[in-house]
Amino acid sequence: MDFVCNFPFFCIVLCLATGVISSVLKPKVAKVVSVTLVSVCLVCSFCVLLYTVETGEAFTYMMGHFPAPFGNEIRAGVLEGVMATFFSVIMLLAILGGEKYIKIDVEEPKQNLVFVLINLLLSSLLALVYTNDLFTAYVFVEINTIAAGGLIMIRSNGHCVLASMKYMIMSLLGSGLLLIGITLQYDLTGHLLMSNIKDSIAVLAANGEYTVPLTVIIGLMSVGIAIKSALFPFHAWLADAYGYSTASSAAILSSLVSKAYIFLLIKIMYRVIGTEVFWDSKITNVFFILGVAGMLFGSFSAIKEHDMRRMIAFSSVAQIGYIYMGLGFGTELGMVAAVFHILSHAATKSMLFVACRGLSEVSGNKKDFSDLKGSGFRNKPAGVAFSVGAFSMVGVPLFAGFISKLYLTSAALETMSVKMAVAVIVLAISTILNALYFIRAVISIYTPRNEHYRDASFRPGKTFCVGMVCFIVINFVLGLASFPIINAIEQGLHMFS
Repeated sequence: MDFVCNFPFFCIVLCLATGVISSVLKPKVAKVVSVTLVSVCLVCSFCVLLYTVETGEAFTYMMGHFPAPFGNEIRAGVLEGVMATFFSVIMLLAILGGEKYIKIDVEEPKQNLVFVLINLLLSSLLALVYTNDLFTAYVFVEINTIAAGGLIMIRSNGHCVLASMKYMIMSLLGSGLLLIGITLQYDLTGHLLMSNIKDSIAVLAANGEYTVPLTVIIGLMSVGIAIKSALFPFHAWLADAYGYSTASSAAILSSLVSKAYIFLLIKIMYRVIGTEVFWDSKITNVFFILGVAGMLFGSFSAIKEHDMRRMIAFSSVAQIGYIYMGLGFGTELGMVAAVFHILSHAATKSMLFVACRGLSEVSGNKKDFSDLKGSGFRNKPAGVAFSVGAFSMVGVPLFAGFISKLYLTSAALETMSVKMAVAVIVLAISTILNALYFIRAVISIYTPRNEHYRDASFRPGKTFCVGMVCFIVINFVLGLASFPIINAIEQGLHMFS
């Protein structure tokens, strides 16, 4: 086994250990340790990606001394490498971009706890990407839930505590359904390793046995993950959780946490149930219906908002709808489009939340559109980054969002069914609605009013500027150089199969 095959395990364990260590460090030291950790994970994940692309094969890493099916395994292929690398990049930029606001929004004695939670969250994200064991995935789902809840309420005001309670109630409901599904499938197959479960389910499906229990298992797992990823109508917690948390927390929660759950669902579809069995269950039709509904409802809710951060939060409901619509097509191209939109939305939405906080800073810490007028001139890096993110969400060519919508449209046209007409129409309506609220926001921040907030001494922080520039570059890379990324996604999905 080549040494690079140890990197996924090293990253997960290192994040867990650093989370414990950061709890006794001073905030400045904890920040340095966390940034260093995320950078190390980024390098290791990129090495795994290069290794799997070069070899053209996935590899497994045995945990402990017990081989499958009794032991635990880590599995890494091209798609895992892509997701782990991307998650690490977004995590790093979210920390850098929101570093200044952690100091402002969080009491000093609690600032090191932010980095404890971030380290634990990164560990869980990487574990969900790499694990080949379904119960281990559940364990890290719970770690993810606890860490995310902590990031929401770290500001310790009433809004954040209430938002965290809503999040925990809904998220634990989703976790419970997922656990019941895992328990039932274990009773049915006697396995927890994904590859072994898939082989057993394939035999049961071929013999026509336990069709109803299999459908129930698929439904429980799917609904559980849908609740945790805020698919419409399970999104009631989302606006408050994103709207009241710190800039870094909102960026991480919106771009990484919900996407890790969706990636776990994709792994379940390919590596646990099998795509043929999953698609035959017709659960994808439910994904399609709820995804389309989320695209419209999220956009209508965003239009009605006057608080810019809540507008961005409701936009996430619509964007998650895009992903589930792609999954709902039940085709390979739909899956590729959904995975690419995970990357596109993660890069864009995190940039929007951090940029919005920068615009609010130069507007008396207000978040209403009327108070943010002219803020694009007062904080130029935040204004440019917000504009780029807005154009990407609308789907303007050259930006990441355009490629997402292009592939989703191609996937819809490929289906040649009722889904095709519905998807194309709703995509067009959703794009118009996106333009209504995002272009309004861009116009607002560049309308020269509220000059009494101008502070001649204001200078955006260096790390904030670095974060914004990197986010913008990533958005253009996804929009202008998408073919290698699409090819990597296709290769990774084939390895899943």
